[in-house]
Amino acid sequence: MEKLIQTIVTPLVDHPEDIKIVKEEHASSITYHLSVHESDMGKVIGKHGRIAKAMRTVTSGAKHTTSKKVFVEID
Repeated sequence: MEKLIQTIVTPLVDHPEDIKIVKEEHASSITYHLSVHESDMGKVIGKHGRIAKAMRTVTSGAKHTTSKKVFVEID
């Protein structure tokens, strides 16, 4: 899943070396914390949050083999 998020975000940003993805697993969910360079934050979120919403839709559709919910937080 980290690779999927990396693939989506890399073409959007000017500083791909600053992309950091941290996985946090809970009992019923998995949260991925995405961190990008300060100047790239708007590009990852998109107008009215459209890119962020699309990324969350894709990652929730590409769930793991478990029945845990998948969340993407942009820090």
